[in-house]
Amino acid sequence: MDFSIGDQVFLQMPLPYLKTADPMPMLRPPDLVSPEEIGEVVGLRGVDVVEVRFRRGTFLISIDRLARKT
Repeated sequence: MDFSIGDQVFLQMPLPYLKTADPMPMLRPPDLVSPEEIGEVVGLRGVDVVEVRFRRGTFLISIDRLARKT
């Protein structure tokens, strides 16, 4: 599935951790993003990773863990 900047997305399944999209990425606990929270794609990193801005931060997430809001 292809995503583009500005797409509204949510997590399909809980993640074991979240990786920040900072210049020096850090691992953060998964409870910063609730399963029903909607985020916005703000950047594309490689073929299968996107930057998603949620209420509590911007994280790098694999596209196979995301679904587009309909």
